[in-house]
Amino acid sequence: MQNIPSVDLRDFLSDDPKRKQKFVNEIGSAFEDIGFVALKGHFLDDQLVDELYGEIRNFFALPLETKRSYEIPGIGGQRGYVSFGTEHAKGRKEGDLKEFWHFGQYVSEDSKYASEYPENVEVKELPRFNVVGKEAYQMLEKTGVYVLRALALHLGLDEFYFDKYAKDGNSILRPIHYPPITSEPANAIRAAAHGDINLITLLMGAQGKGLQVQNHDGEWIDAIAEPDELVINVGDMLSRHTNNKLKSTIHQVVNPQRELWGTSRYSIPFFMHPVSDMKLDCLENCIDAEHPKKFEDITAGAYLYERLVDLGLIKK
Repeated sequence: MQNIPSVDLRDFLSDDPKRKQKFVNEIGSAFEDIGFVALKGHFLDDQLVDELYGEIRNFFALPLETKRSYEIPGIGGQRGYVSFGTEHAKGRKEGDLKEFWHFGQYVSEDSKYASEYPENVEVKELPRFNVVGKEAYQMLEKTGVYVLRALALHLGLDEFYFDKYAKDGNSILRPIHYPPITSEPANAIRAAAHGDINLITLLMGAQGKGLQVQNHDGEWIDAIAEPDELVINVGDMLSRHTNNKLKSTIHQVVNPQRELWGTSRYSIPFFMHPVSDMKLDCLENCIDAEHPKKFEDITAGAYLYERLVDLGLIKK
């Protein structure tokens, strides 16, 4: 495969059973093959997307000391600002060439998970920043729920199997700024090759070159979406849960050509996580003689902690 397939969520949302099944088949096949799709028909409208990008550019343009005032110690970067070069890919020492922000879950006060999550951080210099961030978070989460429903059907599960794990899940919206490159990077790229931790990732901002996906032959493929598309990929949690039936694919964000070093890149992934007590044990219907169980049993919360240590966001 030399490019990622495109699917349309409106097929799944239609009242036509054939169109709905078409979407299930297409996304299921793509996630078994390369683990990535480009998705049309999501719940983000153009006005919200434009306003979100405007607020994000405004935030990252603030003075460094202002941004660092929103870097909260002791929470593994789960909310607020994470400064340039802090995060690195698993197994690498070099920090990625990026800074980012984290919006987290908006739970009701009576939720059993309310005490697990840090409060979202308010940016007082930008009165619309948090309002727009919350709206985008909720539209991406809504989109993700429907994608997970399609995947549940593909896996032979009840359509709403994932709903109880996604509700109040530990999902993260991460606006990323890759600043202009001012000198030859020493063995560092904007985001080194990695797999995502979570169930699925919904990515805004893959309209230009930069994001690359590794296919089964080890070749790097440019993942470039149309203006109205999100790029969606399988994370390691979903791969574990399906005994690697759905593939969590290695991907990276490479540095641009030298003549474009002076430009910033912005992208906005939504990392869809389940609640912490979801068991990621391999599904029984994904295990057989040809596909023996590949992974040890673990909860989503324990797995997330292990991976945040690997990324350097939590210091043991």
